[in-house]
Amino acid sequence: MKFIDEAIIRVFAGDGGNGIASFRREKYEPMGGPNGGDGGKGGSIYFESDENVNTLIDYRFVKNYRAKRGENGRSAECYGAKGSDLLLKVPVGTVITEKQSGKILADFERHGDNLLVAAGGKGGLGNVHFKSSTNRAPRQFTSGEPGEEYELYLELKVLADVGLLGMPNAGKSSFIRSVSAAKPKVADYPFTTLVPNLGVVRVDHQKSFVIADIPGLIEGAADGHGLGHQFLRHLDRTKLLLHILDIAPFDELVNPVDEAVAIINELKKYSEKLFIKPRWLVLNKMDLVNNVDEVTAGIVERLDWEGEVFCISAINGHGCKELTYAIMKHIENEKRNE
Repeated sequence: MKFIDEAIIRVFAGDGGNGIASFRREKYEPMGGPNGGDGGKGGSIYFESDENVNTLIDYRFVKNYRAKRGENGRSAECYGAKGSDLLLKVPVGTVITEKQSGKILADFERHGDNLLVAAGGKGGLGNVHFKSSTNRAPRQFTSGEPGEEYELYLELKVLADVGLLGMPNAGKSSFIRSVSAAKPKVADYPFTTLVPNLGVVRVDHQKSFVIADIPGLIEGAADGHGLGHQFLRHLDRTKLLLHILDIAPFDELVNPVDEAVAIINELKKYSEKLFIKPRWLVLNKMDLVNNVDEVTAGIVERLDWEGEVFCISAINGHGCKELTYAIMKHIENEKRNE
């Protein structure tokens, strides 16, 4: 299934039913009086997060959603039936924004979260409400109120504890295959992941975290070049970013330090919030380098890197276990400090 992480839709809550003007007409009751009932309330539109829904693909094909209108009132002071509500399911991690104002209406972080987004209109009043000692045969009634309607922007942000940053072919997919049960495509030729991949990393029987393999960035991604800018939003919820760097690129003319600087610049241009998140440097493909310590020291010095640094080989798992233990410890510390 194609991964769809954004959509624009319109929602229309149901209008309220109209009240009516009617009078009792029974044998021996020639002056029965008013008995017009109220109109029913229009149906409302709710959104609910569901862990069984993975993408927003359904909302790409159906753009308009309408709840039922309330029924009109009836005689004998009978109210019209309420219009049925409409419940729309979205993946956990979906953010709903009112497109015109930019106001965030909902941010679903847990399964089963439910929110009223568009309220149905109130039903109109029947003429029974207008009777008085001076107006014994009122013919007034009111129409139902219109339901709310909005144009909504739906945006899915992957719920992950750890996000992977890096140029295409840095080894992010290989790393996530090495430490989790996820099996994103990998190959011995350069290509880039086209959709985010999630993997659950289990450190022991009771401890685990979720890692997200985000499609690779290229220079200019924050300005809309390539695929990376479409998926940077998925890093917003992460507690830690791993900047994976290929220290043995296919092309000998490629400089790993220059690639690292390009990623850092794109991150800063896209979001200051992302830029200040904890970020560790992970040097991958150490199995292809003879003088690992010397190469590592050179990269750290040229980047002026002050954070954590790890050397791994994602293809054979060397150094990956130590890295996952360190990640788990960091996540636990972050949760204690929240």
